[in-house]
Amino acid sequence: MEDMLISHGIYNLIIFVLAIYVGYHVVWNVTPALHTPLMAVTNAISAIVIVGAMLAAALTVTPAGKVMGTLAVALAAVNVFGGFLVTRRMLEMFKKKTKNAGQKQP
Repeated sequence: MEDMLISHGIYNLIIFVLAIYVGYHVVWNVTPALHTPLMAVTNAISAIVIVGAMLAAALTVTPAGKVMGTLAVALAAVNVFGGFLVTRRMLEMFKKKTKNAGQKQP
């Protein structure tokens, strides 16, 4: 009887689906007080993803691998810059508003 082997693609698909499931439940249950630190950590992880995607794009031989690596770099870059913009806006909401002493009040 032959051993039935599961291809690496199926293993990768199972891991991908499990990562989506776990990630969804982890992020959905975050309290609002932890949202800003979580965004900062997510931005740092996305920056690491950019480095990994650049390595993957550079080391692949096939054109499809290069396209997927380049797409991964672009999407991770959008995620990093958008995350920093959102984090900055959130932190500005917590700053105290000061009145300018030299301006006339209407």
